[in-house]
Amino acid sequence: MVNMKDVAREAGVSQAAVSYAYSRPGKLSDGQRLHIMETATRLGYAGPNIVGASLRSGKIGAIGVMLMDTLEYAFTDPSTRALLEGVVQSHKFDDLALTLLPLPHDAESLQPQNGGDRSALQGLVDGVIVHSLPDDHSALLTLQSRGIPMVIVDAPRLAGVPLVGIPDRQAARGQLDHVLRLGHQRVGIIVERLAPDGFHGRVSASRRVRSTEGVVRERVEGYRESYEAAGGDFQRVPIIEAGAFDLTSGSEAAHALLDNHDVTAVVTTSDTMAIAALKAAGERGLRVPEDLSIIGFDDAYEAERWGLTTIRQPMVEKGTLAATMLFDMLRDNSTPASVSLPTELIVRQTTAQPTR
Repeated sequence: MVNMKDVAREAGVSQAAVSYAYSRPGKLSDGQRLHIMETATRLGYAGPNIVGASLRSGKIGAIGVMLMDTLEYAFTDPSTRALLEGVVQSHKFDDLALTLLPLPHDAESLQPQNGGDRSALQGLVDGVIVHSLPDDHSALLTLQSRGIPMVIVDAPRLAGVPLVGIPDRQAARGQLDHVLRLGHQRVGIIVERLAPDGFHGRVSASRRVRSTEGVVRERVEGYRESYEAAGGDFQRVPIIEAGAFDLTSGSEAAHALLDNHDVTAVVTTSDTMAIAALKAAGERGLRVPEDLSIIGFDDAYEAERWGLTTIRQPMVEKGTLAATMLFDMLRDNSTPASVSLPTELIVRQTTAQPTR
């Protein structure tokens, strides 16, 4: 069998040059690399044994991005798309594989005996960027027990693990403060999910405090603090849980809210939920903002097109920072400090003073 040494001898170069031709072509001139590759093709050499190289170096040559939903979610959810864009823009892993690691989102499949810990957790990546998992997800324990370097984006907060996030509670307070300053008193709230158990509908106080989704839990607590600071009884504010992150679930939640509650403003924990509420309002003949004010969270790419008032967070920057932090951990075994990024209220056309 032809090996790297044979190619080097035939091409009249060092073995290191042959290795660079496959793994670090920038270290060779275009002509030198072409000569080596042509020689390898003529001899029938297919390239270095990746598995063998991984075993020798102890590195796989791949990083993972772990997300708490289906693979489709990575390409349809605005915040996840922006996170991946930020990872790519960091250019820290241009010569490594990027592996998407979707995790099941129903309660039964999360159990370890049903395969809840798979893919990345079986040693297929060198490090992981974790995006917004529930507090008690078993994958987190597995990552820690196996010593796999990880950086968390948004949630959960784990001792000794670097996190890139925002002050969710403070930002949510600013979100509801804006609505209250406009004079709205009859407010409804739509959240994506408080726990990955398939529930959707009106949220009770007990369910709210038992939430395992750190980001949504913090934002709802921010709403509570804002409403109570203004002298209101938060227990009377209707909170509808969509049970998922997509527009269809958001639309069902919006119709459920508007069917059963006379509200003049809708506050949502994401722009996806806000856009779903805008569509539901249009289907019911409600004018926004004349009949109903709606405010989102994220300032996703679609928000400006809808004229959506929202909370802007640096979603792409989160991915860039997380990738840089993981790169540093893999390079020198350091543990970077957690980072909290600023947010900003963006006022557009979907909020105004109440007219009724």
